[in-house]
Amino acid sequence: MTVLITGATRGIGRALAQNAAAQGQHVIATFRGAEPPQIKGIEWHGLDVTDPDGPSRLSDRLSEKPLALLVCNAGIYLEKGQQLERDYPAEDWATTFAVNVTGVFLTIQSFLPQVRAGKGKIAIISSQMGSDNTASGGSYIYRASKAAALNLGRNLAVDLRVEGIPVGIYHPGWVQTDMGGHYAQITPQEAAEGLLQRFSALSIKTTGCFECWDGRPHPF
Repeated sequence: MTVLITGATRGIGRALAQNAAAQGQHVIATFRGAEPPQIKGIEWHGLDVTDPDGPSRLSDRLSEKPLALLVCNAGIYLEKGQQLERDYPAEDWATTFAVNVTGVFLTIQSFLPQVRAGKGKIAIISSQMGSDNTASGGSYIYRASKAAALNLGRNLAVDLRVEGIPVGIYHPGWVQTDMGGHYAQITPQEAAEGLLQRFSALSIKTTGCFECWDGRPHPF
């Protein structure tokens, strides 16, 4: 079983890659910037999802590798501590959407041939902050991008259902990462273990689901 995970050098992505490899899966993981640590069972490839041609170039290099699972995990959160009256610059909107939304779509679009060949599944890491039901103010750019990722996943689920390709959207929990902070509720290991169980359970019957890392359905 071959799994491709984007944004896997740290945090949730790295925990997902390590746990999947420990389960005996062949993991293809992407990184941006410095060379990643060599971890048994993980095949690393560079990918900048903000490069419009990046996902397609990587797909071409991996064209002979059917995928059982594609996990779109790469994401950024730029606006911590910003103030409504003076912050949230246009460049932060553009950069965040390039990673959290456009990058997700281009990755899925580029790797659809491999997912089809592997009769695989697609998982999108969104957030509870993308839900209309958990609006608590602030973090406007991140919330909007994760809401867009949620909407993207829901609509992809509709279009790919006829091919038998399930698409799931997931809230990974409030995780102790650089993004989540030290006071978050769960560790990357806990998040990864739960998410991998969710991916395993994903089927065409549950396609379009929005679920928490621990299996609870999340309101849209």
